[in-house]
Amino acid sequence: MNRKRVLILCTANSARSQMAEGLLRHDAGERFEVYSAGHKPARVRPEAIAVLREIGIDISGHRSKSVEEFAGRHFDAVLTVCDSAREACPVFPGARVIHRDFEDPAAVQGSEEERLAAFRRVRDDLRDWLRELD
Repeated sequence: MNRKRVLILCTANSARSQMAEGLLRHDAGERFEVYSAGHKPARVRPEAIAVLREIGIDISGHRSKSVEEFAGRHFDAVLTVCDSAREACPVFPGARVIHRDFEDPAAVQGSEEERLAAFRRVRDDLRDWLRELD
């Protein structure tokens, strides 16, 4: 069976797209070949690593990547998980673009528990949304 190639984009490739990549790979890796990137890459957020670890998914080896690394490659679908990525996303000919704007958990201020709660909320929202993909 040929797996569909999916690229998940957000601004920094540090939280939302990293969590989505880990979730989709874990939950449907037999159906999808999954990558993630950002148009302003930063470091993978430790909170993203922690909240995925809580559900048995290890993304500690992930790195933040620029969307430029994927220029010229074919994807069946490009998922944009924030409005900024949708606006800055380069064209991937032939790819279906699917968009949903998720809260940026990295922007949440407060205690460690408040920040982790935001990451958990986004993790769960992403998982629900990704389960609807075909």
